[in-house]
Formats: sequence, C-alpha cells, structure tokens
Amino acid sequence: MTAADLRAAVVRAGRGVRWYLREFSGEARWDDHLRECAEHGHEPLSRREFERRRADAVERNPVSRCC
Repeated sequence: MTAADLRAAVVRAGRGVRWYLREFSGEARWDDHLRECAEHGHEPLSRREFERRRADAVERNPVSRCC
C-alpha cells in the first residue's frame, strides 16, 4: 500500500465517521430542512424553532429503546 493509498483510506474513514456522527446527532436533519425549504421557496425555521419542533415530535411519539 502506497502513502497515497493510505491517505485515501484515512480520508474515506474520516468521512464515514463524520457522516455517522451527523446522522446520529441530528445535524443532517437540519441540513435536509434547509435544502427542502430552498427547493420549495419557503422561509426556513430558525434553528431553535426547528429543534423545538423536533423535540416535541419525539415527545408525542416516543419510541421504546433498549438503551
């Protein structure tokens, strides 16, 4: 394995970790909201209002988990 191959593998792994963390934390949902508003010409919610509505939805529809 060359140095370039190793570097490419590390970059790929870093991107995978970043993707996972964004999905896990909900950051990707915010980006989806902004993208959808731009596509449909709507004014996006503030980040605070978006998170409030998301938290309210979770409280209204709880999902049981083992952890």
